[in-house]
Amino acid sequence: MLTDAYARRFSYLRLSVTEICNFRCSYCLPDGNDCDSRSGELSLSEIKRLVTAFAKLGTRKIRITGGEPSLRKDLTEIIAICKAVPGIEKVALTTNGYRLKRDALAWQEAGLDAVNVSVDSLDADTFHLVTGQDKLADILEGIAHAKAIGIKQVKINTVLLKQHNALALPDFLKFVKQQDIALRFIELMRTGDNADFYQRQHLSGASIQQQLLDQGWQLNVKAKTDGPALEYSHADYQGRIGLIMPYSKDFCADCNRLRVSSVGQLYLCLFTDSHQELRSLLQSDDSAPLMRFLQQAVQGKAFSHQLQQDYSGSTRHLAQIGG
Repeated sequence: MLTDAYARRFSYLRLSVTEICNFRCSYCLPDGNDCDSRSGELSLSEIKRLVTAFAKLGTRKIRITGGEPSLRKDLTEIIAICKAVPGIEKVALTTNGYRLKRDALAWQEAGLDAVNVSVDSLDADTFHLVTGQDKLADILEGIAHAKAIGIKQVKINTVLLKQHNALALPDFLKFVKQQDIALRFIELMRTGDNADFYQRQHLSGASIQQQLLDQGWQLNVKAKTDGPALEYSHADYQGRIGLIMPYSKDFCADCNRLRVSSVGQLYLCLFTDSHQELRSLLQSDDSAPLMRFLQQAVQGKAFSHQLQQDYSGSTRHLAQIGG
């Protein structure tokens, strides 16, 4: 197993396959980015070698992220490669949902087990304002399609934004009441280029948490490869509500995940100020050198990020290494 100096085991890899995104979310890429800049992205063979080494070291779950991963034309092949690696039990995808309705079946047939879709508002005008795209109806149809074809786990990610969805909890609860889906609220995190926006829009998840507890929601037990969300359920609701609160006490204590960027850089934390280059170790099918490197590298993982001290490391924006 990959185990750090604090006895934390890393069974979960978040693998970014592109920094490019076609949405202009106000909290991530408000000015957009150059969708023609694709140089240096990991190749299929490099991805296979990377995932194989991680699997040999005990990784059981791969989450494919971006940017927007569906902008890679070979995403279906990436999913299939990850799922075919011995030891990998779960392949998940985080997406803005832009191509979900069109491609969900192909992704499922390739081996996709779970999909998380970003939906920051259930109001079409607010969604358009936050994302720069008037596509809420299409994305909700894509989510329904993903559930209908039998993708095992479908979740919605909602970034908490003080001026856009702070009062929308009743709408989200209504959405999950009659359908088996998990909706997770994510606290806005400060990054290198959003300090002013963060100050205006940050909303603590603790207020949502207290409302849920007051209404009788119960905390669920986590699986070993689950991410950081605290997930709650209620007897009167088919769906579940999750909370990801990186500013909460002991958030990092049970960290089980590592990150690799779309150009082959290892990030021990989303908010680290450094990374390690893996590219040279991905040119051979011999996994041993990469495995040794990873085992040594995780010993340098800090116990916690420093977001409470307003330090977000070298992360410019969340599209850089997949949030």
